[in-house]
Amino acid sequence: MTGRSAYRIFVNVLAAVVIGFLVLPILSVVPAPLNPTGFIRIPPPEYSTRWFVAFFADPAWLRALKTSTQTALLATCLSVGLGTLAAIGLWRMGRRWSRLVMMVMLIPLIVPTIITGVALYASARKVGLNGTVLGLAIAHTVLCLPYAIINIGVSLQALNPILLRAADGLGASPFHAFRTVLLPNIVPGVAGAAVFSFVISFDELVVSIFLTGVRSVTLPVKMWEVIRTEFTPIVTAAAVVMLVLSLVLFLAVQLARSLGQRDQGARS
Repeated sequence: MTGRSAYRIFVNVLAAVVIGFLVLPILSVVPAPLNPTGFIRIPPPEYSTRWFVAFFADPAWLRALKTSTQTALLATCLSVGLGTLAAIGLWRMGRRWSRLVMMVMLIPLIVPTIITGVALYASARKVGLNGTVLGLAIAHTVLCLPYAIINIGVSLQALNPILLRAADGLGASPFHAFRTVLLPNIVPGVAGAAVFSFVISFDELVVSIFLTGVRSVTLPVKMWEVIRTEFTPIVTAAAVVMLVLSLVLFLAVQLARSLGQRDQGARS
């Protein structure tokens, strides 16, 4: 075994240990809702689906899940649409100005979330959007937009500008060139932006606390309210639902990226 091979094995083992240290505590929540009693024990002394049944049988929990899903879907559509336009604009802009504009776009990642929540609450209250799904979606879009711009921008950086010039030289309209040349090449970035936006919106708590109303309580806010009063395994059942949904979306984006790379390889 050479020194380089030993170093590579050491790095891989170290990375596996670090990833396991970060992921395993998250996975420990999976057996928590399988407790048959009202107390959480890991591992459970016996296994029961009591709390999953209670979660899906409770109209309040289902309403919160529905609100989170609606908000996340709307925020995803807004983030991907606006993020695609912003990423294309930055890609066509000069490097000096694009860096300046990008810094402004990334402000939601720098400013503490609680400050963003207060500002968005004040703005939504003035226009009557506080306590509505639309207000929540717009607020979440502010948080998701930087991730969408970054993901789509990475795909644009890998695109050869000559392809668009060739399409323009062949008489293609800007929309036709966007639909047939630009969009197929940035599908992996768009898929990644959609997944990041959905997960961030679906998991958002701080901003949602400021903007939720009686009929627009999201799932994280509902979990927070229950934890404050009585911590039962039904909260962990909701956490497992969120974890499974995030995992499914992660696998979906990986599939979309692999298909996009395969299409790009076939076209080249």
